[in-house]
Amino acid sequence: MSIRFTKLHGLGNDYLFIDTAACPVEDPAALSIAMSHRHLGVGADGIILVMPGETHPFRMRIFNADGSEAETCGNGIRCFAKYVYERGMISDTDFVIETLAGPNRVQLTTGPDGVAAVRSNMGMPRFDRADIPMTGAPGNVIEEPLRLDDGSEFRVTCANIGNPHAVIFVEDATKVDLNTWGPKVETHPAFPNRTNVEFVHVVDSATIVMRIWERGSGVTMASGSGSCGAALAAMITDRVERRVSVQLKYGALVVEWAEDGCVYQEGPATEVFDGIWPMHGE
Repeated sequence: MSIRFTKLHGLGNDYLFIDTAACPVEDPAALSIAMSHRHLGVGADGIILVMPGETHPFRMRIFNADGSEAETCGNGIRCFAKYVYERGMISDTDFVIETLAGPNRVQLTTGPDGVAAVRSNMGMPRFDRADIPMTGAPGNVIEEPLRLDDGSEFRVTCANIGNPHAVIFVEDATKVDLNTWGPKVETHPAFPNRTNVEFVHVVDSATIVMRIWERGSGVTMASGSGSCGAALAAMITDRVERRVSVQLKYGALVVEWAEDGCVYQEGPATEVFDGIWPMHGE
């Protein structure tokens, strides 16, 4: 059976969405590897399965381009909300999507052209080393030296917002060689589950610039959870206020660490095209 999919992106962070009720997927890891390939497949940062929830309307499963499964995805959750709403799968503009990281409440801003923006509750952040997880003594990881195998060293500030993030503050995030440094930090032995890696510089107390090496996908144009991780690291090191604009290559997300203790991210989601992926043997 061929698989129908829809490509959406959140500020350039692109995923292929598959409604498993219409197109069951037997091996999502292998499918993601094949479909995500930028030259031999459709091209994406991964696939996202649209599934019925257990206690809420929907469940989301995210598989990175390398086939690994992610706990959550900030850009993916916004695109997911747009996908199900604009296809009439739900009429509410305020609902909950289940993820491996837990329930994620989304609130949609709609207009004549459909969903204009999505605000999602990414939950309460965790900072203790064991919750990242990262090896070493208990406590928060704040600008801690991390020595790489080539002898170079970065200072990392870590947060978990459903998935792990190691944030490195630099003079200019746009000039970092992500392909060199990203994989070295992602796979560092200090991170037993690997980690997302964000390079950040602060513009002012309400604005940061971020570039990301995403665990399992490599260089991506944006990341919702990565934006949250970057903002949180800037907040706990007293660089910014509790609401910031995170500037990415193709736009910005707003991240707020609210009074209720939860982290909210808000931004756009864009549909690109529908397609059909032919299975082998057809």
